[in-house]
Amino acid sequence: MSISPAKENILKKIREALSHPTPIPFPASEGNASVYKAPQQENEIEFAEQFTKLQGRFVYCINHNELINQLQVLIQQQDWQKIYCIEPLLQHQFTTILGDKLVQTELNNCDVAITGCEYLVARTGSIVLSAGQGSGRNTSVYAPVHICIAYTHQLVTDVKDALTLIKDKYQDKLPSLITFATGPSRTADIEKTLVVGIHGPREVYVFLVDA
Repeated sequence: MSISPAKENILKKIREALSHPTPIPFPASEGNASVYKAPQQENEIEFAEQFTKLQGRFVYCINHNELINQLQVLIQQQDWQKIYCIEPLLQHQFTTILGDKLVQTELNNCDVAITGCEYLVARTGSIVLSAGQGSGRNTSVYAPVHICIAYTHQLVTDVKDALTLIKDKYQDKLPSLITFATGPSRTADIEKTLVVGIHGPREVYVFLVDA
């Protein structure tokens, strides 16, 4: 196929330009550096501040015994009667204090649901959940109150850190759903009035245990 002289001239200029690429004028703006500054305080404090700003309820526990005591007090204060939990490890931990209040069916009729999490993101105050957990997709969404049990080793600074760790954990078998839950469910779609609990739990608690 013959190429016209004009077209050949254009292609020649393109080849010459590609052989001598122009340096990027503003390399710092090309995503090579984080847009956000690293927190100036420990991840535990940063998460607590950001999470409570979003109307989350944060409880710090120095050990597992304090977790049990704090959870028991909360349940008594709120008079919760049906507590949904299907993660075997959490069931084992809380069977003694919850007794017959602990249920594994009728999620839609329970008072509160307890789950673990994948990670906590300090900068945004987010809980990272996935379908790879024992609680699956529904537990943290359908109950009116969600309690997340987390440990200090699950704290990460930023969203990208959580995604990197999830990728390393699951390798080529990533969960079908990864959720970043940031505080109680809320929307302002109805006449620009903020409504809490419209698409998910109206209250979210994080019990952070020092591990």
